[in-house]
Amino acid sequence: MIFLCYPKCTTCQKARKWLDTNGIHYEERHIAEQNPSAEELRIWHERSGLPLRRFFNTSGMLYRSMALKDKLPGMSEEEQLALLATDGMLVKRPILISSSFVLVGFKESDWAAALGK
Repeated sequence: MIFLCYPKCTTCQKARKWLDTNGIHYEERHIAEQNPSAEELRIWHERSGLPLRRFFNTSGMLYRSMALKDKLPGMSEEEQLALLATDGMLVKRPILISSSFVLVGFKESDWAAALGK
């Protein structure tokens, strides 16, 4: 599994602690240093079953400064994926990726259900 996170993010820290406490093995990837590509995001979006807007970090400064709340509804899915791929700080975190699921954001009950914990 890949654990996509921003180390300074408190939610990411909680998620990492939960993974470690539950003995879940993962490869950690720094979202700002190794930004996901548009193709990775496309695959993860499809696997997640979530609306694409859930992949945006709506509480981030970059999202707000770019006024994306108003711009996203007029953008195609391809344009949104390309935009997400430009900067890891636009992407919601943490993300836990396995071959069978993608979890976006940390909600302990969802992670526990997906991982059988």
